[in-house]
Amino acid sequence: MDDLPEHVLKNRAKWNVWAQQYVAPGESAWARDTPAWGIWQVPESEVGMLPSDLIGKDAIELGCGTAYVSAWLARRGARVVGVDNSQAQLVTARRLQQEHGLDFPLIHGNAESVPYPDASFDLAISEYGACLWCDPERWIAEAARLLRPDGQLVFLTNSFLLMLCVPDEQDAAATDRLLRPAFGLYRVEWPGNQGVEFHPSHSQWIRVLRRFGFEIEDMAEIRPAAAATSRYPFVTVDWARRWPAEEVWKARRKKA
Repeated sequence: MDDLPEHVLKNRAKWNVWAQQYVAPGESAWARDTPAWGIWQVPESEVGMLPSDLIGKDAIELGCGTAYVSAWLARRGARVVGVDNSQAQLVTARRLQQEHGLDFPLIHGNAESVPYPDASFDLAISEYGACLWCDPERWIAEAARLLRPDGQLVFLTNSFLLMLCVPDEQDAAATDRLLRPAFGLYRVEWPGNQGVEFHPSHSQWIRVLRRFGFEIEDMAEIRPAAAATSRYPFVTVDWARRWPAEEVWKARRKKA
């Protein structure tokens, strides 16, 4: 454990504390048959995170939390593995596996270094998991290693623009002003010991994906419905309907 990167250790400690706040949302998401994504719960029909055919595919969720995304994949025929940094989150995930009659591996570990051989998976996916809490230079390289040629990487995270407009004060909502410079924004530690997040610019995402052998297929900015609600205070629905608060990236591992 001592050889884990400092940001991984910090985030592990925070998520073991925060895990209790995600029990009820995890239960609700596990009960859903139709996926809904992000803080605004935008339906899969609008976001298109999942491949149309998952039957017999090997998939890994990097930063699975309570593993509801892994459950959605398993119900669609994928052979799925979930990896998460928080043992407390995985306690909830394992209980929900039993309650819903699903059995797939759940690994307590760092998504920047996964104990699986090269080219083990057809799909790697992350919703506010590794894509937010892990260093892109590390976890994108690991996703590339884990994916087979032509394998797909899909992830959903905060938009870069949102991060420029969120105040430092805890629970304060994004403003209509740029509050921090875009240049140099990458690793973010909010005041109050809220863990370590990573917010690359679009050019940084493109550069790191291409460097590790990915071809970018799409980047979609998510707009919630006018009636959407969220339990997160850092952005209002009015803000998110005017400017993108979340974005989805899709990339494919180049064929050998």
